[in-house]
Amino acid sequence: MSAYVIFIREKTTDAAHLQHYAQTAPAARVGHDITRLAFYGQLDALEGPSAEGVAILRFTDMNAAHAWYNSAAYQEAREHRFKGAEYRVLLVEGSDSAL
Repeated sequence: MSAYVIFIREKTTDAAHLQHYAQTAPAARVGHDITRLAFYGQLDALEGPSAEGVAILRFTDMNAAHAWYNSAAYQEAREHRFKGAEYRVLLVEGSDSAL
């Protein structure tokens, strides 16, 4: 069943580290089947607090998402995300059945 990683950027704290993350994180996608469904585009908060930005990535399943997140390449890149902004990152299993 598909899985989705949702990045919610709450607040930028160091733009230089966040820029470094943006430059290094794409290399972590190599060898992983990832589809960018949403990537920091315009957003409207319909309920609850807004966010600076949101990205949604689709993976083939939860194991694939964990494999990417735990990869050495992403672990190295995310250190700059930690230093550059406050984020919430969620992993949720999808529903592959039709409604």
